[in-house]
Amino acid sequence: MDTKTLPHRLSSDSENSLELSKEAQRLTGRTRRHGILVACSLLVVLSFVGISAFVFWTPYFETLSHSTPISAPHDNVLEGQQPVEGMIEPSTLDPWDPRISLNGLPTAQFRDNLKQDVKYITSWPGAGWTNDVMTYANLIYLGFITDRVPVVPMFTPSHINVGATSPVPTIAFGEVFDLPRLRNLTGKAVLEWRDVKDPESEAVDDIGCWNIWEAVQYREHYPRRSSAPDHLKLDISYTKAPAWVKLIPDFEHDPHATFWSLARLAFPQALHENAVTPLKSPLHGTSLPPDEHMLCYDYMYYVCAQQPYEYDTDYSPAWRYVAQYMHWVPSIQDLANIYLNRAFGIPEGEATPPYIAIHVRHYDFAYQCKVPIEECFATIPVIARRVKEVQDQLLQEQGVVVNHVIMTSDEKEEAWWQEVADQNWSIPDHSKTKELYGHWHPVLIDAIIQSGGVGFVGTWGSTMSILAKRRVEAWQGGVTRLVKWGYVGADDH
Repeated sequence: MDTKTLPHRLSSDSENSLELSKEAQRLTGRTRRHGILVACSLLVVLSFVGISAFVFWTPYFETLSHSTPISAPHDNVLEGQQPVEGMIEPSTLDPWDPRISLNGLPTAQFRDNLKQDVKYITSWPGAGWTNDVMTYANLIYLGFITDRVPVVPMFTPSHINVGATSPVPTIAFGEVFDLPRLRNLTGKAVLEWRDVKDPESEAVDDIGCWNIWEAVQYREHYPRRSSAPDHLKLDISYTKAPAWVKLIPDFEHDPHATFWSLARLAFPQALHENAVTPLKSPLHGTSLPPDEHMLCYDYMYYVCAQQPYEYDTDYSPAWRYVAQYMHWVPSIQDLANIYLNRAFGIPEGEATPPYIAIHVRHYDFAYQCKVPIEECFATIPVIARRVKEVQDQLLQEQGVVVNHVIMTSDEKEEAWWQEVADQNWSIPDHSKTKELYGHWHPVLIDAIIQSGGVGFVGTWGSTMSILAKRRVEAWQGGVTRLVKWGYVGADDH
């Protein structure tokens, strides 16, 4: 019986009013008891759900309250793994401390410092310093797209050795580029080999690596040579990469591989499908396949996304995602500012005025000249025309008057430098730089000077000029030009 109809029915049927009243009371009592039972049951269910949720989610929220950023590496100790001597607790470190990606402090043998749940990637330098900067940016970018932690070696002297009376030491990547800033700007872990392996260790480690060099060029029948593995005490067994890594198949005049073809070799399927007999290592005579934990390639300067030598293009991924975030360490930046102010005749400590930097590269470009040197390289008046264009554009577009111009060059001819002085252009004084700071600092200071101006005029085809151009545009919002050369009138426009 529906209790909602009871009032109407009682008023219309007086004879049954008493009986219906009793029936209503019975029904109402039954409904009340049923409602109480349902409410109690619901309360029990809700209590159980609440307790379960508390038990299940509390550890999660406690973890969140102490978590590092999403892109930070994993905890130091895996389940069932014994702590390694020197291991650092993650909670005691900055989120971007390199040791978070490792078991702890540098070890005598590099494998002892690698975390089981992290994969790494490395490569070696093999050219002039600026080319090696590009090589390392390529390495770091390949690490990013393969979910591996890049491990960057030191810079080896190469052409820095020219004219040295004794061997020039290496210089760490992190002594030139601000690694903490790079990690923060990219949101990625980046390591140096000195973080992984003790630089003083005499232990020799065996490792298998990919030989890219033989797969992309047809003149040298061996992996790309580098002194970095010797400094790191690595005995490498190389495996020749498959021919499909080459950007332009069967084209002998270009040695580029592509990022994604190399990335393919970073994963187990391609690695095992393309396994061939490795070369024996030079010291121990071991024959090892490419290492899956510390993946390595012999040389990565000639790597691109879509076309050769693409650092000067606006889409270049290695520039956009890595190299533009490779800022100078503050100590060398400050030293370069001192050199700038001295060149401009401004007291040390005062603000450096807006300036235009020039980079003229002659030394090793001479062999490319098909005409006499005096007809091959751009003359000072040709360069001055480009400087004037940059000054005019800065004034027109930014309202900036730039009167300070500074020349950096590898030219040795005194008469040429006198022409520079006749333009009232300044020159950094490197007469005591090597004596005071070492053989690396003249080129480092010049590179920083080139990157710090509101304008830049460089040499077409020079990687040093190309990176300076990109830095001035990205870091200073500046105006740039590259001067062409090779014959009389090459830069006419």
